[in-house]
Amino acid sequence: MASDPIDDAAVLNALFGNSPQGLFVFDSQMKVMRYNPSGRGVWKLAAEDIVGHYVEEFAPGLESAELRSLMDEALASGVPLRRMLVRGKSPSDPDRTLAIEVSLFPLPDAGGGSPGLVGVVEDVTERQAGADRLAVLSRVHKTVGSTLDVRTTADELVRALVPTFADGASVDLLDDGPAFGPLTSGVPLRRTSFAPAGTVTARKEGDSRPFPYPTPHTQALNDTEARIVPVTPDAPWLAADPDMFEPLLRANVHSMIVVPLTVRDTVLGLVTLYRHRTDPFEEADLDVARQAAATTAAHLENARSYRREHMVASTLQRKLQPSTTPRLSAVETAHMYLPESAGGDWYDVIPLSGTRVALVVGDVAGHGIEAAATMGQLRIALRTLALQDLETDELLTRLDEVAAQLAEPSDDYVATCAVAVYNPVSRRCAMVRAGHPAPVIVDPKGSPIPVHVPLGPPLGAGGGRVFTPALIDLPAGTLIALYTNGLLGARAHDPAAARRVLARTLASPARPLRELSDDAVYRMAPSRGDDAVLLLARTHTLAEENVADLTLPAEPSVVSTARRLVDQQLAVWHLEGAAYTTGLIVSELVTNAIRYGTGPIKLRLIHDSGRLLTEVTDANSTSPHLRHARESDEGGRGLYIVMRLSTRWGVRHSHQDKTIWSEQGLGGEPDTQAAPEAFDMAEVEELS
Repeated sequence: MASDPIDDAAVLNALFGNSPQGLFVFDSQMKVMRYNPSGRGVWKLAAEDIVGHYVEEFAPGLESAELRSLMDEALASGVPLRRMLVRGKSPSDPDRTLAIEVSLFPLPDAGGGSPGLVGVVEDVTERQAGADRLAVLSRVHKTVGSTLDVRTTADELVRALVPTFADGASVDLLDDGPAFGPLTSGVPLRRTSFAPAGTVTARKEGDSRPFPYPTPHTQALNDTEARIVPVTPDAPWLAADPDMFEPLLRANVHSMIVVPLTVRDTVLGLVTLYRHRTDPFEEADLDVARQAAATTAAHLENARSYRREHMVASTLQRKLQPSTTPRLSAVETAHMYLPESAGGDWYDVIPLSGTRVALVVGDVAGHGIEAAATMGQLRIALRTLALQDLETDELLTRLDEVAAQLAEPSDDYVATCAVAVYNPVSRRCAMVRAGHPAPVIVDPKGSPIPVHVPLGPPLGAGGGRVFTPALIDLPAGTLIALYTNGLLGARAHDPAAARRVLARTLASPARPLRELSDDAVYRMAPSRGDDAVLLLARTHTLAEENVADLTLPAEPSVVSTARRLVDQQLAVWHLEGAAYTTGLIVSELVTNAIRYGTGPIKLRLIHDSGRLLTEVTDANSTSPHLRHARESDEGGRGLYIVMRLSTRWGVRHSHQDKTIWSEQGLGGEPDTQAAPEAFDMAEVEELS
């Protein structure tokens, strides 16, 4: 049976009513006779604003002369034109720049015998933006580095970026050649190249001076991170030098990219890009700027020389600080270190047992290489003590003893220090300080949390002083800020007022920590004559379902019960493969607690980020000792077995009890192969 004929009018109505592409029918005068109202770019416009009008009347932002020329050509030749690229502002969103592909198909008879056109419009903005960015990088690779002359290389870069990628670009290089970062704010940079000349900035080519401080330029020099910088009249960093930055506002610049020129951890200078066109810089543009800067820096390295003495000094500063901060489930961290002098400010983030973390900031008295060396010794000593799971007050007491050994007879003290230990299971934070500024704590809603951390004496002052910790429970998303006096700048004479300013600056704790760190520098204007450190930590909590707590009587029969309960919990976590090893560890730790501990036994299992933690707590404060049993001994192998089956293990003391803990990785071979061949598994079972 033949099918019914297709209704052409129905097809056209369906196409014009639902097509995601823009469809237009033009008469011989190039006025719109019909269009697709759901097409991108016109769906917000009323029909009476489009039908019967020329394109330039309802889309004045498009390149109307180019589009009219294409329509004339198609009408005159009668030959279709396909996929012609046209740019301009969106008719329905003038703040958005469009890239569209236009195809034009002549109509032999439209509206009573006069010729017309069918236009098909496709929004290719994102695709074209990607192609444009690739073209920019291709131009950089082809044109930059044709000589070993520094000025020529810088000029080649700005010509490659302006005007296709940016409306302005500048290159500023260190006068003394490459230097290991981070750099102090007082380092002079020479304006080597700028395009277009005489616009956007008051800094002229050849000028050699430091950038105003604190600004995005000094921040990029400090942390060697590229950043997109919105430019608004109320931006706080503009106040660092209003006269210098006034041309930015006068030129209607609304977006900048500041990207450091770096090669193998050395900083050569800065590239700054400016836009006053409709579209601000995006994250994808930041990647282009990074790659362009990396290519240019590689060529500049061959054209610059730098002093060996500066390399040695910068290397020492960099090596004495942590190379990276660990990624932890307990906290998210960001830090800012401004080495204004070769001094002794330091920070550290130390993972501890039980998913806890220690946050540390310290400040050594004095400046220069000796202060930096003392800082390195104290930092290593504190990390070593922290890994022994000492209570925070005992931790600083022991560190004070180390500092006293480093002190010279003429020293009043050696250093100040603040430590915060956070537990994501209990949400409890213990804070203690030795002559150091008090931390600033902001709750998830942006309100400061008042907490009194008793001020202990500075480290190395002598006299066997006592350090008293403060304990506080923190909700998830709380922001902890530890800092050194150098961050306070001119406000150092009034620490309470400075802390209030810092708390207001951090009052948006959900923002990225890097942005908050930058804003803190802008608002606080740290002292140029002293190092400054800011360590930010946003707290997290472990989900209740990832923690299992059991309280067991101190009876020998409970060992098998503990193993059974552990097996059940691991099945809930879908970790049956770890049951064998975990059962052995639990058996040995519970047996040890029954034999040598007192009171009820607490067993805790924690499933966290690819690892499994086992903790057994009893009321006996005596530490167990690992020993190697002889072949004739019937016991004494328990902790040896725990050591062999664990990635890490240890003992943690509190003032009331002790905890033996074990950590296992969950990404290795099947669990039954984890036990060492040095002892018989049947014997292990018997001992358990």
